[in-house]
Amino acid sequence: MDQYIGKFLDNRYEILERIGSGGMAVVYKAKCHWLNRFVAVKVLKEDLAQDEEFRHRFHEESQAVAMLSHPNIVSVYDVSRQPDMDYIVMELIEGITLKQYMQKRGGKLSWKESLHFISQIMKALSHAHGRGIIHRDIKPHNIMVLRDGSVKVADFGIARLMSAAQNTMTQEALGSVHYISPEQARGSRVDARSDIYSAGVVLYEMLTGRLPYEGDSPVAVAIQHINSIPLSPRELDSSIPEALEEITMKAMASNIDKRYASADDMLADLEEFRKNPNISFDYTDADLLVGEDEPTRPVQPVSAEQVKPQAKPPHEEGSSRRRPRPEPVEEEYEDEGGGKRTLVIIAAALLCLVAVGAFLWNTVFKDMFASGQTFEVPDLVTGVYTLEEAQALPQVTEAGFTVEEGKQVVSDTVPAGYIVSQSPAAGEQVKVGNMTITVDISTGNGNLTVPDVYNKDRRVAESILKAKGLEVVFEEANSSTVTKDNIISQSPEANAEVEEGDTVTLVVSLGPDVKQVPMIDVTRMTLADATDAITKLNLRIGEVKPVSSEDYAEGLVCYQSIPLNTTVPEGTVVNLHVSQGPDITKPPEATESAEPQPTPTPAAGKPRTKSGTVELPNDRESVTVRVTVGGVEQRNEPVDTRMRIYRFNVEGTGLQEILVYIDDVQVKSYTEDFSS
Repeated sequence: MDQYIGKFLDNRYEILERIGSGGMAVVYKAKCHWLNRFVAVKVLKEDLAQDEEFRHRFHEESQAVAMLSHPNIVSVYDVSRQPDMDYIVMELIEGITLKQYMQKRGGKLSWKESLHFISQIMKALSHAHGRGIIHRDIKPHNIMVLRDGSVKVADFGIARLMSAAQNTMTQEALGSVHYISPEQARGSRVDARSDIYSAGVVLYEMLTGRLPYEGDSPVAVAIQHINSIPLSPRELDSSIPEALEEITMKAMASNIDKRYASADDMLADLEEFRKNPNISFDYTDADLLVGEDEPTRPVQPVSAEQVKPQAKPPHEEGSSRRRPRPEPVEEEYEDEGGGKRTLVIIAAALLCLVAVGAFLWNTVFKDMFASGQTFEVPDLVTGVYTLEEAQALPQVTEAGFTVEEGKQVVSDTVPAGYIVSQSPAAGEQVKVGNMTITVDISTGNGNLTVPDVYNKDRRVAESILKAKGLEVVFEEANSSTVTKDNIISQSPEANAEVEEGDTVTLVVSLGPDVKQVPMIDVTRMTLADATDAITKLNLRIGEVKPVSSEDYAEGLVCYQSIPLNTTVPEGTVVNLHVSQGPDITKPPEATESAEPQPTPTPAAGKPRTKSGTVELPNDRESVTVRVTVGGVEQRNEPVDTRMRIYRFNVEGTGLQEILVYIDDVQVKSYTEDFSS
């Protein structure tokens, strides 16, 4: 049995069952007993927990995803890092993956359904990219389809903050090989456009029912992503609208500069297409060129020696609308003296000569015979551009310039994320072959921006702020709108500029402010007067029980469950006993002349079980109910007040007094005969 099943984490999350496993963590279904809801708990695998680098990566994922709040992204509720384990608590999704959904629908979706899903996926990516987070593993297996038809992007298992990705070159391209972008396959730097490429592959698969590239090995598939051209969707299904095909192929452009510059740009085209399916975006081929549940795995970057021209997939008969390719003609010559072998040798020699000639042309003679044409370097500084905006400028793309990121520098005049300087400088003349512009990016004036942690759990908020290098101080206050233990407000406010090490004060909700009232004495009142007095205190009348009493006249209250001067919250239930007068069935007391009667000794007998109920208050989410029988405690457990009525069983023999307490306040008292 799994060691975590049945275990309580932080005395809050009860692990119920194992529901999945990924490359870094095991996912469990759990119950949050504080909020009485089911959640998903992702626990770092034990073998990886021994590696500090993996623990750091896992914790970084938690911080990244906790920054996201969008209806199309799986929510993170809590983060915990302990000496013996790391886990995050996430929204439990009741649904299936997009891959499973496609398989149920026969592998291919209608173009309208594909448009519905891809629009939601791009909205999720737009939100994440806007907060500096790249998913880097978009595939149908990481997209959940809910019962209402909405989708949520899940498993930011290899997500990285964009700023960190820009400063760190990984030696492995992480992702799923059938959906990986060409730059990931090469092990090059990735940005938000890598997610757009993978989303394009997902759209291609939804529309056509097949993947754009297949191969015998991950490396073979990765090479095709780099230098091959897939069949266009309409070559596989002519019913697909041409505009939707153009969107798909632009998203999948192997040249990163030919793709959509942002998720918002692709969303804009999807919206235009939704309004008018007959629209044409006039994207040309030049704008777009250069199965099974697949695990996310490390893929070794493809080297230059491996990237050789791949055989293009043959067109289906009669489907040569875009890129007709002549079928290769094979000729075979034979003679009795080994002529075939000679022809093979001659052909190999000719190929070598062609290769050498191409090499010499590209490295030596090309510049010698070049026309000497020069291009003026565009100005990427004055206009205040981001790296992505600069790469998409017409004066950059039309002339064939490449814009690459250089250093990140502090600037008091240029906002964070925008270009500060460039090399070569604007206006310089450069020749073909020297068309790369390196730009330095501003990090702002060196101050930090305070994240928005409103309505987040206090531990999640603290973790986010400390990850930014900020100190945290807590204060507490009541709130009728913010859940207990969530953040009501923060100072400094969200997006304010602060310095590393500054302190952020968080006000934590204590829940609604419940007024305390002292109980009055309602005994010797009529039931009507007692009810009126208790109601005016904003308390509630509970069980009213008629009892015999020699001390109280008939019709008067002779018992109240909340004693005089006891302070209780408004809304507390008060149980009452009302006198029916003396018990007329009681035998007369014995006189001196009367002969003493023997008193029967009740039989011990076996304990019997009786059931009882108590009404729960509605002014809090949960309470602790305690039940005693004859002064002995038999029940003591937390209860969700949404149940309204709490039902319990107790055991006893003979006549026993039963007392019921809610949060240590007695709310009910009665006598039960266990012998009947």
